[in-house]
Amino acid sequence: MSNTFTPELLERIMENSTDYTQPLLFTRARIHLFDSLVGDMESGDILLGPGFIVGTGPGIETAAGDDNALVIDCTGMVIVPVIVDARAALGLNAERSSDLGSLWPGNAANFAVVPAELAPDAASAVALILGQPESVAAIVVDGAVVHWNGECTTAAPTRPDTSRSGVVAPSASPYVGMWIDEDDFLYQELTADGRYDETRGGRPHAFQGSFWIDGDRIDYLDDLGFWAFGEFIDGVLHHGPYILHRR
Repeated sequence: MSNTFTPELLERIMENSTDYTQPLLFTRARIHLFDSLVGDMESGDILLGPGFIVGTGPGIETAAGDDNALVIDCTGMVIVPVIVDARAALGLNAERSSDLGSLWPGNAANFAVVPAELAPDAASAVALILGQPESVAAIVVDGAVVHWNGECTTAAPTRPDTSRSGVVAPSASPYVGMWIDEDDFLYQELTADGRYDETRGGRPHAFQGSFWIDGDRIDYLDDLGFWAFGEFIDGVLHHGPYILHRR
């Protein structure tokens, strides 16, 4: 791992993240943009704004002092998107604004920094992220450094704990209760212990399992092993082809 990616530098990055007085500037990396109109860069820079990419390409480092940038030297490193949009890489999107994974200015800043010696090409860099995350120098998600030297940072989001089922309490969610679709076919009860129980066409306990609510999204893990999701829109639950109201 590069000596550049030190705990001291991470501490500066975390301190800066609260008010973002210094834009992050990743410099001197080989960059795989995954953009069909622009080839890879053997040595380039990526300048970040709050959540998005401000500039990509060689020479940005010359203005680091003017911009008061916090510089992360990526010599000997490869930068690759962590959101891989094969359509963008192949030029199959009708508009460039649809290119989710491209590391092009204006797009969300979602990329990883990996050692060049372990990633001779873009495909191996992506494989390294998925297969050997402990070897990754840094991962940036929506402009925030969430992984550093193979470990999550304080900026990493907290994900639902799928090892337990009871995570929702009535005081924590307004959505606990019985939900029934417009044809009275599907009855879905969400209980305070984080469990759901579905009656379908008069057949009780057709599906049962655990659920997690994050904002207006609900994720289901059925006891049979499959996952599903729904969305609460204006107080109405949209779940697959069903539209359910609480009664």
